[in-house]
Amino acid sequence: MKPADIALFDLDHTLIPIDSDYEWGQFLCRVGAVDAQEFARRNADFFAQYQAGTLDAVEYLEFALGTLARFPRSQLDALHAQFMQEVIQPALLPVAYDLLKKHQDQGDLIAIITATNRFVTAPIARALGVEHLLAAEPETDTNNNITGKLIGVPSSGAGKVIHLQNWLALQEKQLSDFGSSYFYSDSHNDIPLLEAVTHPVATNPNDKLRAHALAKTWPLLQLFEKQ
Repeated sequence: MKPADIALFDLDHTLIPIDSDYEWGQFLCRVGAVDAQEFARRNADFFAQYQAGTLDAVEYLEFALGTLARFPRSQLDALHAQFMQEVIQPALLPVAYDLLKKHQDQGDLIAIITATNRFVTAPIARALGVEHLLAAEPETDTNNNITGKLIGVPSSGAGKVIHLQNWLALQEKQLSDFGSSYFYSDSHNDIPLLEAVTHPVATNPNDKLRAHALAKTWPLLQLFEKQ
């Protein structure tokens, strides 16, 4: 019997043509939930660092989760529902559903693995029809309010490999147990996990990943028109 396959997907700029974490920050500014000038400045600085590959993931996550900790969970959930309707739903495009369906129809184990925190991304994964989500994990208190602290390591760079290994270990599996392993990503920050799978796919790649993929003769996939 042929071993099962696994298909892993980055989220931002891979399955959706936007950065959900950045857009969440912009949304909070627009609705007046945060000091727009100061938050937008810090959010833009962190986003530029991410694009350049110089982001300190822990520093950023402490900033992002600290922002979430200012609000009771009921208010956060209401804000996120509005965010899904206004920002995310228009970014859920048929080509992404088609790519996921291809692997679903093949019976592959499918997971989204993202550097963005679970609060922001869990509703997006559900909207895409993906059950398994590996993301930065915010600590919550007994009332399910976010404390501002990160559980474990960031799910970025080499941290994505660690999160994947830990998740598979809970199922008494490892990556080599799968007949084929796929990972779709747009970013050079994800090269550690792209190198770990049997079928890396540079998807809507940034310039650094495109160059690396061409050198490695990895397939290139352009799902969206370049933004």
